[in-house]
Parts: sequence; structure tokens; C-alpha cells
Amino acid sequence: MTQKTIEYSPTFHFPVQIYYEDTDFSGVVYHPNFLKYFERAREHVIGADVLNLLWQQQQLGFAVYRTDMLCHDGIEFADIVDVRTRYYFESKYRTVWQQEIWRPNAKKPAVTATIEMVCMNQQRQMAPMPLNLISQLQQQFNQS
Repeated sequence: MTQKTIEYSPTFHFPVQIYYEDTDFSGVVYHPNFLKYFERAREHVIGADVLNLLWQQQQLGFAVYRTDMLCHDGIEFADIVDVRTRYYFESKYRTVWQQEIWRPNAKKPAVTATIEMVCMNQQRQMAPMPLNLISQLQQQFNQS
């Protein structure tokens, strides 16, 4: 049995300011907000304009298929964290995103997640990613 070699993109960094509204009564980030931070970072990697054009012109978008998230350490009000993101292409339909949230000067990530995204059409059926989008995202592999 041969093991598949995975080629990851370079790591992208996205800073997130933690506001009081992000936290629970104890001043620690309420865990569902981590998914929002990961979503913002993925949008930043692809580009909001690219995602908008994809939907407007080709009626294609992305949906979360699977998420595996682990919370290793609390993140608190007023922290400015670094969301680190890298991805690879699982198929012409699916991308897999490895994401981590790091506190300043930390020795390990506070939160880690693997998020699988699928490309879907307006009828909510899986559709292949357009070749120009795949090409654009693959160009980022060569910029590292």
C-alpha cells in the first residue's frame, strides 16, 4: 500500500483581535468563535472578490464538509492572535485546510483544526472547482 504525498500551500498568517463580545462570562473566547476566525482566514487566502465572482458568474461556492477542532489553551479578551492557514487539494471537488490559532509568544497552538471544504453549485450539489481557481491557488504554492 503506497502512502499519498500531500503538497501543502505555504502558511498564511491572519491576525485577529479578540474583543469582549467574543468571550464568555470568564473572558475566554467562546469556542464557536474559533470557527469564525478560521473562516475569515480562509476567505483572506482565497480573496473575497474571487469568491464573489465565483458565485456571481459561475454560481459556485464552498461549504464545510467536515471539521475536526481541538482546543488546547484558552484565548482571552484583548489577545491578538495569529491564525495560521495552509491547505491542499484532496480532489477537484475538495480542499483540506490545516489551521491553527497561536497566542503571542506561545510555544504551541491554542487551537488546531482540520477543515474539509467542498465546491458546490446553487442546487447544493458538489461541483468541480473551476480550473482557473485551482490554477490561482496552486500559484501560491510556488510563491513560498
